[in-house]
Parts: sequence; C-alpha cells; structure tokens
Amino acid sequence: MKGYLHQIHPVLPVKDVVAALKFYVNRLGFKIAFADDSKNPTYAGIIRDGIEIHLQWRDPKEREAMHDRPMLRIVTQNIEALYDEYFEKDVFNAHTLLRQTAWGTKEFGFYDPDHNGLTFYRDD
Repeated sequence: MKGYLHQIHPVLPVKDVVAALKFYVNRLGFKIAFADDSKNPTYAGIIRDGIEIHLQWRDPKEREAMHDRPMLRIVTQNIEALYDEYFEKDVFNAHTLLRQTAWGTKEFGFYDPDHNGLTFYRDD
C-alpha cells in the first residue's frame, strides 16, 4: 500500500490567539475547532468548509526576528461570493482586488492582523 497525503493543517504564528480567533471567526467566517485553553489559549484550530488552520502564540521577540511570513494559497469555489463577503466585512485594504492572473487563476489576497498572507483563488 502506498502512502497518501490527505490534508494539511498549516500553523500560523500569532501574537494573541484570542484576537486572532476573533478575526478569523467574526471577519472570515471560520469556526473554532479546538483550543488548548478556553480562556487564554496559546494554540487553537479553526475550520471553514474543508479548510483547517492552526493558530499558535509566538513570543513577540521571536516574531520580530521573523522576516518571512507564512503565505497560504487556498483553493476556493464561488470566489466572487467570497470576495463580496469579505469586502462587506471590511477585511481588505484599499488595494485588494479580485483579479485574473497571467498564470490562469482568479484570486485575491490580503494579510491577517499578524501579517500572515492569505490568498484565495480558483483556476479559470
């Protein structure tokens, strides 16, 4: 029997897990899957549809040393509806656009409050 890759659960570094949970739940429509502590979590998971992302507290001094931030590319269905949903929730900056790329995708992207990159896309 051959090994089979089934899912991936990326872990994003955050400075405040509670604040990150509020952003992902209230603004991006995720639900809390689990947290290691109900009042002051340092590690938590969020889910929306088929996507699960983990959020992990990082010491601010360690975060300052991190120059490269994670960038997630999330395959999306009904990308126009998702773009509209996030636009209405004022998630974007003034330059965020739903665009057709030269490599054949339709996509939009932005950074969460901890500067982790999120790009949502579909192949056209």
